[in-house]
Amino acid sequence: MLDFSRFEVLTFDCYGTLINWEEGILRCLHRILADHGRDLDDVALLRLYGDFEAAAEQGDYRCYRDVLRSVMRRFGEELSFAVTDKEADSLPDSLKDWKPWPDTVAALQKLKDRFRLAIISNVDDDLFSATLPLLGVNFDEVITAQQARAYKPSLKIFQLAMKRAGVPAQRILHVGQSLYHDVLPAQSLGLASVWVNRPSARSGVGAVKASEGHPDLQVSSLEELAASI
Repeated sequence: MLDFSRFEVLTFDCYGTLINWEEGILRCLHRILADHGRDLDDVALLRLYGDFEAAAEQGDYRCYRDVLRSVMRRFGEELSFAVTDKEADSLPDSLKDWKPWPDTVAALQKLKDRFRLAIISNVDDDLFSATLPLLGVNFDEVITAQQARAYKPSLKIFQLAMKRAGVPAQRILHVGQSLYHDVLPAQSLGLASVWVNRPSARSGVGAVKASEGHPDLQVSSLEELAASI
């Protein structure tokens, strides 16, 4: 078990960890695919989504809204149908409707009593502003890909978060659902990490690029993390 007494700041991935983004992603994708007479199971959709999103976040920075538009167009290319501008916009437009996991708010409120809390998220500022009221706490810091001009697993966004936290790396614990986006880069910078292995049709991976890692702690929910502290 981790010695939680050594941490002052908890940093969180948002989408996947705090927000059930898979439900929102799948709902949007199934609707558009059905409109074009296409059908894939959830596992296949999540695998493609993870690969398409990771590819879209490579190279020169572009906003997350454009990343999600690109993901939607890649589905059209993969499944041989033409994606309209409205359909391309449907994925980023749906983000405001993605809901927190049932345990998120209570767990964050409990953790807030003991730690400073921060967000490190691959998102645009305006998109996150629609999510923030759903999370039930005031975060001490919010670090987005837009601010860092880079997407996790790039170290730039973590380095910006560490600078703003203003404490040594050993005083920060990073919490995330993705081994690829969160655990591996955090550990490379000397941060302890918690892998929140949320339920998923694609067990152990979810809607991200497949990767392997060894977090300092694995839990199945935020409630489990809060109860262990």
